[in-house]
Amino acid sequence: MPLLLGTALVLIAVFVAVVALFFAFSPLVPSFTGQCVAVVDLNQEIALEGSEPTIFTAGSPGSEEIAQSIRALGSRDDVGAVLFVVNSPGGSVVATREIYDAVKELDKPKVAYFREVAASGAYYIATGTDYIISDPDALTGSIGVVATFTDLSGLLEKIGVNVTSIASGAHKDMGSEFRNMTPEEQAIMQALISEIYDEFHSVVLENRRGRLDLARFEEVADGRIMSGRQAAKIGLVDGVGSKRDAILKAASLANISAGSADEVRLCQVSSMTQAGGLFSADALISQLEAKAGLAMGYR
Repeated sequence: MPLLLGTALVLIAVFVAVVALFFAFSPLVPSFTGQCVAVVDLNQEIALEGSEPTIFTAGSPGSEEIAQSIRALGSRDDVGAVLFVVNSPGGSVVATREIYDAVKELDKPKVAYFREVAASGAYYIATGTDYIISDPDALTGSIGVVATFTDLSGLLEKIGVNVTSIASGAHKDMGSEFRNMTPEEQAIMQALISEIYDEFHSVVLENRRGRLDLARFEEVADGRIMSGRQAAKIGLVDGVGSKRDAILKAASLANISAGSADEVRLCQVSSMTQAGGLFSADALISQLEAKAGLAMGYR
């Protein structure tokens, strides 16, 4: 038994030493294997706060975690270009802006690829890249802002519930579900929504300058969704294709020679502390790959 215990401790020590050496020499990886295309998955609703991984679920990162992961790519010599694989319906206005700022500030070639859905805030973020490729049938657009309020006053009256609100000002309880919103309050909310929409509209115009069919853009900038094909005709995306096409485009922008997507080395980027169950092997592998820039195939 002591011999087995001693052997186990030696093996653990050797494993720790190998991992330490792996990280110590990982900055030298580019000189041996060339640059990679970093892949950042935006595969969730965009929110300020994420969810923690558990034994059974992978969890999801918040906007600040995603932004930090993107900014960290700027100092990685092994990363030649960044591919953002987008599958998101959008989300929080503030969270969207946090991620967009990180994408826009990243000083490396950037490509966005739309898989199934890249709408609203997700499209906003993608405009910060250099080139956008969409699956032909992906849903995109939804350029707009919405705030929804529920009025339960009629229901409460029917069941005999009376709610009294004591507020410091006439509009302090604006949007309360216990009463109707007044015309003045609706005007206040409309002004706020319009201000945020104008910012969204301006960001698209600025980032897609020279590529948009302006007349058609104004027609569809009313919150409607459209397919990747329709978006390409308007100039909201640069072309339609597959993820493999997007990989090749990112490699081309980084001057990485490749005859096919299979020849492009990918660096999978994780925004989570543990990308997988708390005790899963995927969690350890993802962390090693993200830090060393060595991904094993497409994700």
